[in-house]
Amino acid sequence: MNKVVSNAAEAIEGIIDGMTLLVGGFGLCGIPENCIAALVNSGVKQLTCISNNAGVDDFGLGLLLQKRQVKKMISSYVGENAEFERQLLAGELEVELIPQGTLAERCRAGGAGIPAFYVPAGYGTEVAEGKEIREFNGKPHLLEHAITGDFAIIKAWKGDTHGNLIYRATANNFNQPMAMAGKITIAEVEELVPAGTLDPAQIHTPGIFVQRIFEGKNYEKRIEKLTEKS
Repeated sequence: MNKVVSNAAEAIEGIIDGMTLLVGGFGLCGIPENCIAALVNSGVKQLTCISNNAGVDDFGLGLLLQKRQVKKMISSYVGENAEFERQLLAGELEVELIPQGTLAERCRAGGAGIPAFYVPAGYGTEVAEGKEIREFNGKPHLLEHAITGDFAIIKAWKGDTHGNLIYRATANNFNQPMAMAGKITIAEVEELVPAGTLDPAQIHTPGIFVQRIFEGKNYEKRIEKLTEKS
């Protein structure tokens, strides 16, 4: 199967109103910038977005929030986005906050075919409301269910035409588990190379999990908070 598409607009074909999207990245690191821009231009709405964060006001998923294209956010860290806060407090946006490690494991479980698991994180907080609780080794644990999505939209450093991917540093944190958890996974990469070029020992996501891939353009790679040493 030919997995290579020409650009982000072609890659997101089939994403329609009301779908659930897993969106990779860690903060603003390793986010699928091209695909997010294409989603904004497409006008698709009523989306449920599962992401470690909600971007910032004028970048990342913040662009979709500005256009009111997101119905629900499922995230672990949202503190950098004033528009997200405004919509939440105004009751315009549904929000589910999940401890960061739990979110990563729920995505990994979804890709591995594990329907649910128990974790201690969140016990005794609002996170535990309505969840089954069991004790293991004398410690209470919450039952958490796996996460999957209609599409997973991720970004990698390098990829080949078969869909094999390599990530760099913290960009690996959520891109890798989310790549496995989408019914259809779209990968945008900084460099697209012929199949057989990548060292098999360095591949993080095997191509079996990727249905569409393209080489992205004009990455900004913004920094959320720039700190300089004088």
